[in-house]
Amino acid sequence: MDQVYLAFNDILVSLFNDIWNIEKTALIKGEFVDITNNDMHVIEAVGIDEPMNMSAIAKKLSVTVGSLTTSMNALVKKGYVTRERSEEDRRVVYIRLTEKGVRAYHHHAKFHHEMIERIVKNLNDEEKGVLIKALIRMKNFFLEQKALADEKGEP
Repeated sequence: MDQVYLAFNDILVSLFNDIWNIEKTALIKGEFVDITNNDMHVIEAVGIDEPMNMSAIAKKLSVTVGSLTTSMNALVKKGYVTRERSEEDRRVVYIRLTEKGVRAYHHHAKFHHEMIERIVKNLNDEEKGVLIKALIRMKNFFLEQKALADEKGEP
């Protein structure tokens, strides 16, 4: 088998696994030991701007509203988010981060900032451009795979 293929495959598989595990170790500690890595990504999706409805958050995370509800119930119980009914349409429920949720959001953002800083620290502009192009191609591949799965009705 081609050495380049083997190298890329090894790096990508390791990266996906390592990012998830390292993020869990780096983020789920101290004040935030009561949540999961998945919860931290839900918090990130809710964001610190305007409140969001469940459908918008689910779409952002590429999950169903039903599965998001389970995570949201736990985050409400633990004090990271609140639910607020819309004044205009009482059927619509908005999700907002609490102060604790905002702290978790910033904790997560800081980790990502440090990760990116370390990755690009010793790259010149040309190398940064090549890396960005490669990552965009990888992102587009996954978006195409998702679109194909959606067309087929696959999860």
